[in-house]
Amino acid sequence: MQAPSTGLDKSLNAFHLWGIAVGLVISGEYFGWSYGWAQAGTLGFLVTTIAVAAMYVAFIFSFTELTTAIPQAGGPFAYALRAFGPTGAAIAGYATLIEFVFAPPAIALAIGAYLNVQYPGLDPKLAALGAYLLFMGLNIVGVRIAATFELVVTVIAVGELLVFMGVVAPAFRLANFTAEGWAGQDAFGPAAIGGIFAAIPFAIWFFLAIEGVAMAAEEAREPKRAIPVAYITGVLTLTALAFGVMVFAGGSGDWKALSDLNDPLPQAMKRVVGDSSGWLHMLVWLGLFGLVASFHGIIMGYARQIFALARAGFLPALFARLHPRFRTPHVATLTGGLVGIAAIYSDHLVSIAGQSLTASIVTMAVFGALTMYVTSMAALFRLRRSEPDLPRPYRAPLYPLAPAFALAMAVICLMALVIYNPLIFALFAAAMGVAVVLARIAQPAAPAPVSTPDPAA
Repeated sequence: MQAPSTGLDKSLNAFHLWGIAVGLVISGEYFGWSYGWAQAGTLGFLVTTIAVAAMYVAFIFSFTELTTAIPQAGGPFAYALRAFGPTGAAIAGYATLIEFVFAPPAIALAIGAYLNVQYPGLDPKLAALGAYLLFMGLNIVGVRIAATFELVVTVIAVGELLVFMGVVAPAFRLANFTAEGWAGQDAFGPAAIGGIFAAIPFAIWFFLAIEGVAMAAEEAREPKRAIPVAYITGVLTLTALAFGVMVFAGGSGDWKALSDLNDPLPQAMKRVVGDSSGWLHMLVWLGLFGLVASFHGIIMGYARQIFALARAGFLPALFARLHPRFRTPHVATLTGGLVGIAAIYSDHLVSIAGQSLTASIVTMAVFGALTMYVTSMAALFRLRRSEPDLPRPYRAPLYPLAPAFALAMAVICLMALVIYNPLIFALFAAAMGVAVVLARIAQPAAPAPVSTPDPAA
């Protein structure tokens, strides 16, 4: 029997990849981050966000070197495999898989909750299930169609955030933003510093999953040129939006009223323009685009990660199958979706450390992301030493300072997350331990070759 082809369709340009980079993350500008105010206050959370944003900028400028040198669908898995062998690859690959498989159920439930507000008779879980079925199907029918859709909804979502800032700007008062800005604690006192560290996951939510562009690198027409443009413009776009949304929302009134809500932007706009304003209705309706952009993009990411792990022998070969017509990893797409749908229907049935399952799986996704950041920066240093002649169309600026800063910040964030979420960390560590054991047992004798771009391309 002829082995199925494992070559993905190459049809994405830099604009498509920018749409994926921003779209993967942009739901984090709409909800989730404001819980950081409850931990640290506006000023404390501002400190946290500045530190996390600096980490992500340094990380992306460094990570781009790996993505252009090794443009593989596995992304961090492929880099770690080349740098550290099967054990390191298992750590990076499964950590990335946890991040990308566990983030979509939370976003799907947010989509369902949003639609339930507009249509109270609609079951949020049924709406979340419908979202999975719709966007898994869209991902399967072709990467160019999926990426074009992602680009369109991302542009709409970015435009909406700019509209939000413009509408609430006249009501902005610095005194509103700074009122009890350290959550009632002494500035940089022990309690305030504790709040700054406790707020780290919510600042990471502003940027979580941007690295997913690496998993579409194998489908880029000119990865050497397109990936750096997409990554750098993407992280700068998200940084500007994160600070703009946070500052304007916090300065529009009493920020404490927004610190425990899933919809801080509509509530901030409501107190500026009133309940009946057309601006408010536009924000509420178009806010769905931000959620859809991230949900759809992360489905694209987890499918490529499952595909790459299977192609290299770390998962059953079944998951590396491509659709015979569309050349997309349809089995991987459906498999990750089944896990997410199971999580949706387990919500409110399972709790971990007093948190809902949704909150717990978001924290689990952050653990996966930080682990992947650490292994990726370590791989960058290792490959610089072990393969100095590896073609690198893009080289990390300020090497070794920028990647060292990103590595150190990721370690600090990971340690803080462990301190504040010990039980979830224990579950994450157990899952990673099983992954490493399985990798040692499997020990693929001949992993899929890692291609590098033609320097003359």
